[in-house]
Amino acid sequence: MGHRPAFFCAQTLGTGLSQEIAVAQIIEEPLKSLGYDLVRVQVNGAAKRATLQVMAERIDGVAMTIEDCTAISRALSPILDVADPIAGAYVLEVSSPGIDRPLVRPKDFERWAGFEARLETRQPVDGRKRFKGLLLGLEGEEVKLKDEAGIEFRLPITALTKAKLVLTDTLIKHTMQQQG
Repeated sequence: MGHRPAFFCAQTLGTGLSQEIAVAQIIEEPLKSLGYDLVRVQVNGAAKRATLQVMAERIDGVAMTIEDCTAISRALSPILDVADPIAGAYVLEVSSPGIDRPLVRPKDFERWAGFEARLETRQPVDGRKRFKGLLLGLEGEEVKLKDEAGIEFRLPITALTKAKLVLTDTLIKHTMQQQG
C-alpha cells in the first residue's frame, strides 16, 4: 500500500501511531468503496482494553446516521480481523466527526475556512501553544488563523497536536442548512 494517509495523527503520538497508520492504510479504500471518507483513526487504552476509533463521514455530504456507523463497523470488522493490525483485543468504535468536528486532514482546513477553530501546537509559535480564531484556510503546509484581536497566525500543519471547530451559532446554522 505504501501511500501516506490523507490525515495526520499528531494528537496521538506514541506507540499507537504506527498502528493507526497501518489501520488507516487497510481501511481507507474499503471505506471509499462504501461511500465514506476516513477522517481519523485513533487507538486508545492499554493492550487489554484498547479501543480502535474510526471516524468517518459520507462522501456525499449527507449527515451520518447510526445506520451508517453500523454498516461501516460490519464492513470493517472482517477486514481488520484478517489484517490484524493491532496487537491484542480491542473494541471497534465507529463515529462521525460531529458538528464541532476535529480538523485532521489538510482538506478540512480548506473546507471549514470561515468558521471558528481552536488549535494547539506541540511547541510554542509566537510564544503560544493555543490559538482560537477564524480559520482562514491552508496555504502550502501552513494553517492560517486570525484571532479575536485581528492578528493572523500561520501554523505549520505538522506542528499541530489538536485542531477542532468551535461550536457557534454560525456553525450550527451552516450544518442545519447542509442537512436539509
